[in-house]
Amino acid sequence: VRCLNEAVVGSCRNVLRPWHTRLQEVAVPLRSNSDEEEEAELLLHIPFDGAVKLKALSVICRGPPGTAPSRMRAFTNREGLDFAAAAAQPPVQEWELVPDGDVRGVIEYPTQVSRFTGVHCLDLWLTGAAAAAARRRQAVEAVYEVRPVPGDAGKIPGIGQGANWSA
Repeated sequence: VRCLNEAVVGSCRNVLRPWHTRLQEVAVPLRSNSDEEEEAELLLHIPFDGAVKLKALSVICRGPPGTAPSRMRAFTNREGLDFAAAAAQPPVQEWELVPDGDVRGVIEYPTQVSRFTGVHCLDLWLTGAAAAAARRRQAVEAVYEVRPVPGDAGKIPGIGQGANWSA
C-alpha cells in the first residue's frame, strides 16, 4: 500500500484494516501534506494478492469538522497512477462523501459491482475538504409571523402591485 501526498510517509498502511477493528484509533492518521484544506488530496494505491470483487467501501474520517474529504474517485487495475494521469482519465466510479462521516463506520458507499470485478489493484483519489470555508454553524435570529397582518402588505415593496409580465 502506498499513498501520494501523505503528510507522514507510511501512514497509509495504518488505515486499511479488518471490519472488526475499524473503530480503533490509529497511531498516525492519514493526512495530506497540503497546507490548504480545500486543495488537499490523496491518491491511495491498494494492491491485492489476487483478483477481488468489491461490493462496497467504507470511509471513516475523524478530525476537526471540515477536514474530511468531500469526493472519492476510484480507478481499477492501473499501475503507476499519479495525480496528472488520474485527472486526465475518467474514474471507474465517483462518490460524493458524507462530510465528517459517521464515527461508527456504518456508512458504506456501494460500488457498481460489474465494474469492480477482477480487481488486482485499486486507486482511490480523495479530494476536497467538504467545503470547510463555506459551512458555518451558528445561531440565526429570524422573525416569523404566526398570523399575517394585512396592513403590513402595503409596506413590503412589490406586494399588491400584481404581476408584471411586460419586463
